[in-house]
Amino acid sequence: MARIAGPRPLPVLKRQDREMSPDPIHEITVQQLAAKLSSSDPFVLLDVRESWELERASIVDDRLAVVPVSRLGREGIDALPSPAKAPQAELYVICHQGVRSANVTAWLAAQGWTRVFSVAGGIDEYAREIDPALARY
Repeated sequence: MARIAGPRPLPVLKRQDREMSPDPIHEITVQQLAAKLSSSDPFVLLDVRESWELERASIVDDRLAVVPVSRLGREGIDALPSPAKAPQAELYVICHQGVRSANVTAWLAAQGWTRVFSVAGGIDEYAREIDPALARY
């Protein structure tokens, strides 16, 4: 009996692996994210942090979707909200410091997403550079 292949498992990349990866991970700066957030452009800001992290610091925007990495690991693409399920959707993935978001970005790109970007430095960098009112942890 033939086995039907599902989506590739979520990769686990360390920071040094990102730099050596043959497929570059597309990133944006927190300044670029701030500009996108101040626009009316349609996109999804995918926050992949866990719920306890969101309680400490979170960006407020209608385009924000929260899907922790732990849930993505269990449910795969089914965990994504409807607007993010289309491979041509514009996605900005954020986490605490940019490592998990880079992993998710690489995983989505491997699944065929073409407009997915990791937010370099994560919410920590966003708090330092853009919104110092956000708590840092």
